[in-house]
Amino acid sequence: MPYQTKLAFLYVAIGASLWGIIGFFVKELTLTGFTSLQIVFLRAASAFLLFLTWIVVKDPSLLRIHFKDIWYFLGTGILSVSFFNWCYFTTIQTSSLAIAAILLYTAPAFVLVISALVFKEPLTRQKLVALASTFFGCTLVSGLFSAQLELSILSILIGLGAGFGYSLYSVFGKLASRKYETLTISIYTFFFAMLTLFPISGITSTDIQVFRPSVVMNVIGLGLFPTVFAYWFYTQGLQQIDASRASIVSTIEPVVATLMGVILFKESISFVQGIGILFVLGAVLLIQERAGISVQTSAAQK
Repeated sequence: MPYQTKLAFLYVAIGASLWGIIGFFVKELTLTGFTSLQIVFLRAASAFLLFLTWIVVKDPSLLRIHFKDIWYFLGTGILSVSFFNWCYFTTIQTSSLAIAAILLYTAPAFVLVISALVFKEPLTRQKLVALASTFFGCTLVSGLFSAQLELSILSILIGLGAGFGYSLYSVFGKLASRKYETLTISIYTFFFAMLTLFPISGITSTDIQVFRPSVVMNVIGLGLFPTVFAYWFYTQGLQQIDASRASIVSTIEPVVATLMGVILFKESISFVQGIGILFVLGAVLLIQERAGISVQTSAAQK
């Protein structure tokens, strides 16, 4: 496998791993009294300001986009980030975190189908095997088998909406990456997400204290690590590999989240969850290995 391809997979894995630590900051802000939508808004706003600072220092010309291309960023910012977060948190409220997590990780299936239609990416047997392994592994990691919950049709549809919305970042991000730098895609993603979330977040409520030192530190951490760095790495990797492969590799996120819970919060991990982690990691290794073989075969044919 060429060095650039290996690096792209590494970038996607780093980005997804950083997404996996978001629970730490969300947990701290929830204890302070913030609602889910308020936390999502704070994440988008802090990420926007951090990306803006980065671009102003590095190269302000990265802020320039063509008006006709604005739909890329409406896709990543509103249809993906804003929509999937609303669906995800609504599913948590109407069912459970386990159910919400597994429905969210239907995203690779959506990406696989959309990428085949939009990007003409081949729907190979290896991708389907990796997808099945990913879905089964995420199911085990989430603890779904022990949840024993009755779900309404509405909860299932909203949960699938989270997976669909989550998948759209890979699709719109891939399209935008053909014309724009990673930083440009990222800043406009969170600009439109911030504008969309502000009126519905209730962030102006007098009951919350955004400028308390502990809150400010957690908001900066939330905006920097599982957002700015995570989206930069993921989008950077997305420029080099198929959207479907990137989406499957990104399912390492719940594995990282589970391990973080064990290490930082002393949460226990069951034997079944351990098996689930192995299935997810196996899928990630499989999709990389097959990508390497595909690239080598293509090069040999040339």
